Amino acid sequence: MDYKTTAPSHFRWVLVFWIAVIGAISYLDRVNISIAGHTITREFHLSNPQLGLVFSAFTIGYMLFQIPGGWFADRYGPRKVLTLGAIWWAVFTSLTASVPEGIAAALVAFWSVRFLLGVGESVMYPSSNRWLANWIPTAERGLANGIIFAGVGAGAAFTPPIIATIMVHYGWRASFHVCALLGILGGIIWLLLARNRPDQHPWVNQAEIDFIATGIENRSVSNARPLPWSALFGSKDVWGLTFSYFCYGYTAYIFFTWFFIYLTTVRGLNLKTGSYYTMLPFIAMSVCSALGGLLSDAVSRRLGRRWGRCGVGVLGLGAASVFVALGSLAHSASTASIILAGGAGALYISQSSYWSVSADLGGSSSGSLSGMMNMGAQCGSAITAVLTPVIAVRLGWTASFLVAAGFCVLGALAWLIVNPNQTLAPKEQPSGSA
Repeated sequence: MDYKTTAPSHFRWVLVFWIAVIGAISYLDRVNISIAGHTITREFHLSNPQLGLVFSAFTIGYMLFQIPGGWFADRYGPRKVLTLGAIWWAVFTSLTASVPEGIAAALVAFWSVRFLLGVGESVMYPSSNRWLANWIPTAERGLANGIIFAGVGAGAAFTPPIIATIMVHYGWRASFHVCALLGILGGIIWLLLARNRPDQHPWVNQAEIDFIATGIENRSVSNARPLPWSALFGSKDVWGLTFSYFCYGYTAYIFFTWFFIYLTTVRGLNLKTGSYYTMLPFIAMSVCSALGGLLSDAVSRRLGRRWGRCGVGVLGLGAASVFVALGSLAHSASTASIILAGGAGALYISQSSYWSVSADLGGSSSGSLSGMMNMGAQCGSAITAVLTPVIAVRLGWTASFLVAAGFCVLGALAWLIVNPNQTLAPKEQPSGSA
């Protein structure tokens, strides 16, 4: 059969979906400790600021290894790197539950294990972005990233009821072992399904290969030489993305670490009710991530990527600042939860813009570039984990959320210096040139 008469296959979307699943599992592994945190503090006699140090351990490991993780994905391919990462973080999730009761150095043990968990998870999104640069046409990257990061919201949304249910029946340690098994399963399936490039996959027809190649504007990223580090560190667009994502990460991580504890200790909800209300921001994240990706692609096609990527980024962060500020001032727990969930959803409207622009700019080095960008977000996350309870103790929890709202405003402004049409990759030489 002549492949030119055959419709393109759509296997790239199967892999996009599975990356979203792996991302959901990774967030299950990183958020589970916020649900078990109250139990852990009682069992090991830790204070909230000490628990904040444990929360920050993950983000420090995750942050420090973003660029190395991205470089490994560029160098060895996202298929192997993401598989090894999934197995790594499954092991250290299980080890978190293996810290013995009554150990004198409990804080050090938890900090070390969570740090190494962060090291393993650091490859997750730089690897997926490197894969996306090879597999997804430029015009589809908003939607693809929207689906991928919908997995973040889904994983975080289902974490509270899953972990709370297992904790009630079997204890908090069992919940971590279940998360570890899911991580191993997700990594093995990825290894079986994925390939680094479309032309390597037996289930992708030639029509889809041609469609993908034609739609990637940033040249043949799979065979191009990596960018020099000076091109990344010397770009105002990369630094603008990185700072904006720092502000984004500061706000987002409040929901991943302190929101459940805030609802149960400050707003007075019990374990079960608190776990359900904690789902709301993450459901909003999941839905708005996909909607933001659709919106970003649609606006880019009509008005160009400056409006479609940067404009949607400003919209999401600007709206998040309003919702987060208003939610912190609400009187009832239910009203506060709903408004703050709106802030989390608005924040995730901008999510796909970050990763689409980093793939467009980075090309063959999109793993390294997105690792640098994500390192900014994790720096913000690490600061949130430690600073939020300190601000809450001294000035109240309302002040903690207002500081996050302020960072949203700064992140929106940083989008204004980013040019999504800029290309950092060197231009290809004409055929036959030296």
